[in-house]
Amino acid sequence: MIGRERVVVMRTPSGLSGDMLVTGLSRLAGVSAAELEDLVTEIGLPALSNVLSVEPCSVNGISGWRAQIGLPAEHHHRSLAVIEEIVAESALAPEAKLLARATFRVLGEAESHIHGIDIGEVSFHEVGALDSILDVCVSAALFARIAPAGLYCSPLPLCDGVIRCEHGVLASPAPAVQEMLRNVPVYGIDSSGETVTPTAIAFLRAAEAVFGKWPEVEVLDVARAYGGRVLPGVPNGAMFFLASRVG
Repeated sequence: MIGRERVVVMRTPSGLSGDMLVTGLSRLAGVSAAELEDLVTEIGLPALSNVLSVEPCSVNGISGWRAQIGLPAEHHHRSLAVIEEIVAESALAPEAKLLARATFRVLGEAESHIHGIDIGEVSFHEVGALDSILDVCVSAALFARIAPAGLYCSPLPLCDGVIRCEHGVLASPAPAVQEMLRNVPVYGIDSSGETVTPTAIAFLRAAEAVFGKWPEVEVLDVARAYGGRVLPGVPNGAMFFLASRVG
């Protein structure tokens, strides 16, 4: 395996969310609970202290891991510029800062399109702002620690239904996700509601994920990441693989 490039391969049969990204990448990076908390501390927001843990769990008898996140109540509306300043002033590694900033830029551009406003006017609301900052920054830090030469992801599953948010009841997928799905392969599953969150697709786009079938690789490690929602009749969770390119 000398000289082979390491890559991350993700398969997402029931979709993907920011907390699932944190879970899967933390397992592939091999970080301890203390190291994970150190990464959160590097963000530099006291409100995020001791709010995240990644714990073992089981769904339908299959073991895996799930992120437990307990965010405090908050009523701040942070603009994209403010979030970019938080990232810039954080103690995250330079590569993590670049990926986190790119992720929020992708998300901000999508929000500006759907609301018909300039990107500088985009705001990330209340708990969602803290949630997004935590998921994006920690995922970016973990991805930078793994330092893969590439990211491969399966086509994304979508379904109809509704999503309830600050803007009311919306059709699934959410408008911001719709914007970010351009040129991304998708397929329908027999379920209802949100399968892909804005944070997750923004991260995939920012990390320049290649969507499609399995690449030719040698699997080195695997992690099963479960989200907070179990979809009846659908293979649950996302599979994260650390692999090396063959050839």
